[in-house]
Amino acid sequence: MLKDRRTELLIVLAALVLFVPGLGAVHLFDWDEINFAEISREMIATGDHFRPQVNFQPFWEKPPLFMWMQVVCMRTFGVGEFAARLPNAICGIVTLLVLFRIGSRSRDRAFGMLWVLTYVGSILPHLYFRSGIIDPWFNLFIFLSVHSLILLSWGRKDRPAGPQDAGTMKYAVLMGLFLGLGVLTKGPVAPLIFGLTAGIYWVLQRFRLFVSIPKVLLSMLVMFAVAFLWFGVDWLVNGSWFLDTFITYQIRLFSTPDAGHGGFFGYHFVVLLFGCFPASLFAIQELAKPTRGTPGQNDYHRWMAVLFWVVLILFSIVKSKIVHYSSMCYFPLTYLAAVRLHRIWSEREAFGWSRFAVGILGTMMAVVIMAIPFIGMNIDLIKPMIADPFGQANMDAEVRWTGVEAMAGLWLLALLIAAHVLHSKGRFRESVTALFGGTALFVTLTLFFFINNIEGYSQRAAIDFYEERQGEKCYVIPKGFRSYAQLFYTRKQPVTDPRAFEEHWLLHGDIDRPVYVVCKITHVGEVDTIPTLTELHRKNGFVFFRRDP
Repeated sequence: MLKDRRTELLIVLAALVLFVPGLGAVHLFDWDEINFAEISREMIATGDHFRPQVNFQPFWEKPPLFMWMQVVCMRTFGVGEFAARLPNAICGIVTLLVLFRIGSRSRDRAFGMLWVLTYVGSILPHLYFRSGIIDPWFNLFIFLSVHSLILLSWGRKDRPAGPQDAGTMKYAVLMGLFLGLGVLTKGPVAPLIFGLTAGIYWVLQRFRLFVSIPKVLLSMLVMFAVAFLWFGVDWLVNGSWFLDTFITYQIRLFSTPDAGHGGFFGYHFVVLLFGCFPASLFAIQELAKPTRGTPGQNDYHRWMAVLFWVVLILFSIVKSKIVHYSSMCYFPLTYLAAVRLHRIWSEREAFGWSRFAVGILGTMMAVVIMAIPFIGMNIDLIKPMIADPFGQANMDAEVRWTGVEAMAGLWLLALLIAAHVLHSKGRFRESVTALFGGTALFVTLTLFFFINNIEGYSQRAAIDFYEERQGEKCYVIPKGFRSYAQLFYTRKQPVTDPRAFEEHWLLHGDIDRPVYVVCKITHVGEVDTIPTLTELHRKNGFVFFRRDP
């Protein structure tokens, strides 16, 4: 126990170093990061923490649990990027501790540490703990609900041996609690993923019940009770409007591409292959040839494989394709990779084909990372290759590249070489540690060198304009594109005149203060035809207009 406590303290300290520094070093990104932060800011501005609002109008796309976390951080550290992203840094600490404890109890301490190393040493799983989006907490709640179901199923006499209290009502309550928290975080997708996973496992069990009906009913009762704390109370107080609109939105999101976020069926396969490098390659290896263990380990392995395929196939079917939609796969994917790594670690077994796949894929990524700064220093050479006029204009941003940024790619290349050399000498444990520990640092280095420049091209011109409007009594609206940045970065105050929500009044009515209109260069022809507007200037693909009272 003392060793475990020391290890957990080490994990907490490492997570703090990896996830917290630099959280506020760059503006929040449109849409999702700014969307959720703006909801939280408006809760503070209005004092209404119960119903989510954007632009001081009801927002029906997400429940409020994650925003409540942000509100706590903003009230502690002030409204800003650091507070908006801090909940996920905390989630990163909690997640790594959860993985260590579950891994240590299901196999041994080495497996617990390998699962932690695999998760933090993969690109997107690491990166999302430094973001301000909902998914890290949402995914953790779903994973914990599935884990609770597994332990609940192990209470039967014919099931694998688990903890002494496996199968007790405790795990039914925990399963319902985590599902309810998932619903309060992002809605019915939590029970959908959970239900599909349990259903597929049930089919694989040849339709034999693996949990008693009373325990399932208790779990569902707890889930509905937790979800009722917000959904139910809102329905009682405000009627069914939010629930009806929320469900309609979820159906639309599933059946049609949301705001142009379409893609091909295999989109998430590619995202996970590159985004979860290098764990993805070891996970593929494990899926192709599963490692056999105790009955309990084999059963947990089956659950994780089912969870992985359910999430991957579900969001491949969903028409809207956004990178973080498949992020629930990170838990089972890193588990499967950790199983393969544990086999390498404990049996001193060679990597196999994954050694060469890691080298090829990693080298490709390193070359791209090293090339980007030099492309940035010669941006005029690639501008003609960009068909979109807005994208071309983005390239006009004053972004400073020195070539030092290539160090991130050089670091990745160096750790790949180090892992390869260690492997060739039979030092497989050191090779695993170098590969995944080095990738964790690679993510940090890449963010340090690249994230500000990426923002410089994509949105900084607009953000700077919005920040200049802070404290000015005015209206600021985007025209021809969707954004939440003008709300958060102007620190818009509650609206007292209902006409301020009407675009026609803002552009043609008897306004009481200046109106600023921001559009992309691709829509400037349309905005130019509005006689009340005067163009102020253009910058990096954005065009700024003003209308005086």
